[in-house]
Parts: sequence; C-alpha cells; structure tokens
Amino acid sequence: MKAAETEAERLRLDVFPNLRVELLHGRMRPKDKERIMDAFRAGEADVLISTTVIEVGVDVPNATVMLVENAERFGLAQLHQLRGRIGRGAHPSTCVLFDASDPANEEARARIDAMVRTTDGFELADEDLRLRGEGSLFDTRQSGMPDLKLARLAEDLDLIGRARARAFALVADDPGLAEHPELLEELTLRFADSIDWLFKS
Repeated sequence: MKAAETEAERLRLDVFPNLRVELLHGRMRPKDKERIMDAFRAGEADVLISTTVIEVGVDVPNATVMLVENAERFGLAQLHQLRGRIGRGAHPSTCVLFDASDPANEEARARIDAMVRTTDGFELADEDLRLRGEGSLFDTRQSGMPDLKLARLAEDLDLIGRARARAFALVADDPGLAEHPELLEELTLRFADSIDWLFKS
C-alpha cells in the first residue's frame, strides 16, 4: 500500500501533472473504493494506480493500458486476472509486464513468456501447473514436488487416466483388497496418515 501511495504521488506530481491520477488499495473503505472506481469509469480520472485489489470484478470498458510492476512476483493466474481488467471495450489494449527479477530466474522468465504467448486461461493454468508442480494429491500442499513418482499431472494425463481406470476396476472386483495383500500393505504404508478414511470403510 505504501509503495502504491508513493508511486501515485510521484506520477501525479512528476510524470502526469496534467492528468488526473487516482489511487486504489485494499485498506480503503468500500465506499471510497467505489467512489474512485466510479470516477475512473466515468472518465473523471485518467490514471489509476492500484494494488491487486483491482484483480477481480472490475469492469471499465475504456481502460486500455495496464502496467504491472514486479510481474515476476505474481503467479500466472493472477497475471491473467490482472490483464483481464483491460481490453474489455472496443479499443485495442496493451498490458506491459515489468520483470525486475535476476536474469537467471528461469521460472519468472517462463511465466512472462507464457503471458506473452497466449491469452487462453486454460493454457496458462496448464503452464502454471507445469511450472509450480502439482503438490500433494493427499494433503493440503498446493505446489511443489508431487506424490506421484512416475508421472506428472500436467504431462501424463493419458497414463494417469488408464491407471485410474485399472485401479477402479481392481477395487470394484476386490473392495477390501483381500486378493491383493501386498497392494493393501503398500497403500497403508504410504497413505494411511493422509487418507485414513479409506482404511476405515
């Protein structure tokens, strides 16, 4: 918020002294936020400096340019949401992403490259999954190395689909895994703590 306030003041005084610059951030009272958005919608403000409170639910058809500072700090889903705030009207739009990370930060570069390559939200979600990792399938970890040892959700959907079908068929034929004691032992050993409900039925 303080960075946004400082930047709004700098732009108001030094860069755009002839334009009307407004500031929007999450700590403002709802009625103040609405007043500023109404002014921006009505063309009574030329430039809007905002924190990511602008990310969702803001519809200003005449907004045509967005500049995102430190774009490397955002995930693909958030960048896609931010970019979606412009270009909603009849005029062409431009989104500028400033990457202030070290040139060796390959993950940041890959995210920016993906944003440049496509505006398809599904493709960006797949890329985000590939870059961040799918995390755990059986607990609350949402990114990082997966539980799967031989497959990746983002790359091996066909293989995972076939494995799922075989697993469901096996359990349908042998619900208690009585005919597959080694499999039951392996499942208990690996997953009893995270899917204990499976072993109580």
